[in-house]
Amino acid sequence: MSGPPIPEGEETSLDQAARAAWLYYVGGQTQEQVARELGISRQRAQRLVSRAVAEGLIHFRLEHKLADCLELEARLKDRFCLRLARVVPGLGPGGDPVTAIASAAAAEMERLLARPAPIVMALGTGRTLRAAVEAVRRMDCPQHKLVSLLGNIAPDGSASVYDVILRIADKVNAPHYPTPMPVFASSPEERDQFRALAPVRRWRRLAQRAEVAIIGIGQMDDSAPICKDGFISRDELQRMRDAGAVGEIVGWAYDSQGRYLETGSNLRVSAVPAEPEPASLVICVAAGAAKIPALTGALSGRLFNALITDAPTARALLI
Repeated sequence: MSGPPIPEGEETSLDQAARAAWLYYVGGQTQEQVARELGISRQRAQRLVSRAVAEGLIHFRLEHKLADCLELEARLKDRFCLRLARVVPGLGPGGDPVTAIASAAAAEMERLLARPAPIVMALGTGRTLRAAVEAVRRMDCPQHKLVSLLGNIAPDGSASVYDVILRIADKVNAPHYPTPMPVFASSPEERDQFRALAPVRRWRRLAQRAEVAIIGIGQMDDSAPICKDGFISRDELQRMRDAGAVGEIVGWAYDSQGRYLETGSNLRVSAVPAEPEPASLVICVAAGAAKIPALTGALSGRLFNALITDAPTARALLI
């Protein structure tokens, strides 16, 4: 996220150092790019990054939160009745929002998994969650159970490329429960046959009692992930859009009011919907302009009660 130019000679604040360090270490920008983004000299950018290191703000991820992000977090929680909100700085024009939020999502996963009391953590799939899991440090968490919210078999019979349950289980040494069925069955009847199987019934019961669920969100425009990845056809996508679909969570499509549709691909999806209960936490990890309609609809229907996003996305949601 661009800020106002920092005048030469003005005292450097920790916020300025944190912003420069975020762009440099997380955004992968050069010192020249950081200088251009902040409207300062290259030498000033170098000093800001060095100060962030000297002040202990930099470890494996940036620990400092900018004041504007804290304000956005408070406004999101108040506006949408969220239990938790994490907002990270944007990476500027051309920056990949997944890069920005993956680190924050990994930190939240680590915080939850560090609890000594056992929990069941359910996980969705997708590019964003895969990036977050890659950023999770190695831990030893045999007291917890990790369960997938949806099938892990792609239309061609291969393992879904964005399935994350095996990756995180290997990193944190926790028992894991993948879903033994396709992401989408070929028909409602086939889905019902899968659901009748004893292993599938056991998986669904475990997923339904998860204390924490971490999900991504999919847009339903022409770039819809469930269509691009071959799970539904272009024609079926259009039919779902005609029925009002603006987004999907673990394959379940919903409208602008956050109501799950009772038609089309929703009749074949294998997933257990992540529905917040008073004692559960459903964390959505998503950012970017393409996600705004999907996020707005899900927030309207309260399909999740926690959000990890970036500052530009948070501002768009609060308009």
